[in-house]
Amino acid sequence: MRRGYHHGNLKEALIEAALALIAEKGAGGLTFADAARAAGVSPAAPYRHFRDREALLAEVAQRGFRELEEALTKAWNDARPEPTQALHRVGKAYLSFAREEPAYYAAMFESGVNIGADPALRVAAEAAFSAVRKAVEAVVATLPAEGRPPVLMMTLHIWSQAHGIASLFGRADQARRPIPMSPEDLLEAAVLIYLRGLGASKG
Repeated sequence: MRRGYHHGNLKEALIEAALALIAEKGAGGLTFADAARAAGVSPAAPYRHFRDREALLAEVAQRGFRELEEALTKAWNDARPEPTQALHRVGKAYLSFAREEPAYYAAMFESGVNIGADPALRVAAEAAFSAVRKAVEAVVATLPAEGRPPVLMMTLHIWSQAHGIASLFGRADQARRPIPMSPEDLLEAAVLIYLRGLGASKG
């Protein structure tokens, strides 16, 4: 019988097992016992690193938010060549993450994990949100000074657009809704319409 210490790194083995199970069954289908079984360890072994299933999910979600933040920051590329184009890249990076990392995405947004209960998870989630906010803040600075929208409100709107399109039309599973265009084109059009409504002339 295999034991956890044969993995060399039990924590990583459990996280990999959790990701595989989430990809197969969805976040709701993940159990502590299944994660242990998939990692090849005893049912008690996961408690060496995680107090329960919620803690394991929180760790997976935390790593997902870190990867998302890294992808968004890379896409932003310090607003080159100009903020609106860079914002479109950020949106596309969000869609790409949702499509290419469905297990992380499910753990982050579909597992019901309590972000506020885990300090490390909260920090990671806020960092990902801040990557979008930074992009929005730069775009807001290009809008007419009269009547500029609050950055937080606009960030929430842009995040909601990206997340909604990713969840409905950009999934990598059979829950994806068919549309006569790419999710990227749909998001870019939605953001352009939104920005023009706020008085932006670029895009």
